[in-house]
Amino acid sequence: MDFPNCTEGVFATSSSGNDSLETTKLPSSKVLLTVTLSAVAITTTFFNCLVITAIAVTRKLHHPANYLICSLAVTDLLVAVLVMPFSIMYIQKETWVMGQVVCTIWLSVDITCCTCSILHLAAIAVDRYRAITDAVAYSRKRTGARAGAMVAVVWLLSILISLPPLLWRHYSEDADKEDQCIIMHHHMAFTLYSTLGAFYIPLLLILILYYKIYRAAQTLYMRREASRASRHSCMTNGSMIPSSYPAGDGNIDGGPLSPEPISPPEKSFSEPSTEEPPRERVRASVKALQRKTRRHESRSESRRSQFYQGPRISGSRERKAASTLGLIIGAFVICWLPFFVKEVIVNTCSSCSTSAEMADFLTWLGYINSLINPLIYTIFNEDFKKAFQRLIRCSHYL
Repeated sequence: MDFPNCTEGVFATSSSGNDSLETTKLPSSKVLLTVTLSAVAITTTFFNCLVITAIAVTRKLHHPANYLICSLAVTDLLVAVLVMPFSIMYIQKETWVMGQVVCTIWLSVDITCCTCSILHLAAIAVDRYRAITDAVAYSRKRTGARAGAMVAVVWLLSILISLPPLLWRHYSEDADKEDQCIIMHHHMAFTLYSTLGAFYIPLLLILILYYKIYRAAQTLYMRREASRASRHSCMTNGSMIPSSYPAGDGNIDGGPLSPEPISPPEKSFSEPSTEEPPRERVRASVKALQRKTRRHESRSESRRSQFYQGPRISGSRERKAASTLGLIIGAFVICWLPFFVKEVIVNTCSSCSTSAEMADFLTWLGYINSLINPLIYTIFNEDFKKAFQRLIRCSHYL
């Protein structure tokens, strides 16, 4: 994201024409850097295409929440295809050789797409916050049209944030420097406008919303544990625990079976009896009752064991939710915070500057966020995992 790549002399060349003739062969470090950055661009393209294709061909992923993720993948794909290659060429040649028209187009796409990618993360945070805190009402409002409206608002805000720096460059003397393709802010107002709108306000919104999401998830887990505890207390008060002799095996009123006293049988020697002796019938019924009693006791034990495992399961889910949110926020902050801190410092401090190598490193650290986004926003979803496996295996989709 080269807006506001504003340090004096960033990407500028101070070498003469003779020096350029002598450098016909690139040093090995420059070749290695070019190959590494090209691999990053290709990998970013692959993963974002994988996400877009998975959502497009998998019916189970046709959900409004995934439409935002698909739009984020499209934005990151534009960064990989339209921004990264020009930046690689710029770093390799250390001067801009493609003219100011291409420079203006590249800067426009760079600023708009990187800003749009960041704002998409904020929009996804808003969507998840509404889904977990107002699940019933928001499920009715969470439609494809609403997701499309959110995407349109994100792109509109991105254009409004990126347009003033580009207009300032057009009407200033920056466009007259044929060997550079940068935007230099000469006023603090432009620096604050671009950095606050593109990063600091979305960062604050993301931090607040994901903190509230984590707290809401904690509350939800506690409520589930309370409901399990209430069910367990109902089971142990005797009303839900089956009796030793289940109803239906005894007399009509459901009480336990009490065998009648057995009188000595009056056997007829003239007719052979086809019925079991009464003593054998009693023994068989008692054995059947004992087997059913053991089955009911084992079921009660399994219910109690599931209840006692509840807090452990809830704790593991809570840790997994916390690690997921921490990964999302951590990746975003690590990738973009150094770049925007540098921009604020350099453009508000006249005596402060950074080297071209540091400016390139911080810019590409932000670009890497477009590689990480398709991974962290889909890797924890089982439906996405299955869709990726089918795509990689080239399975046929119905």
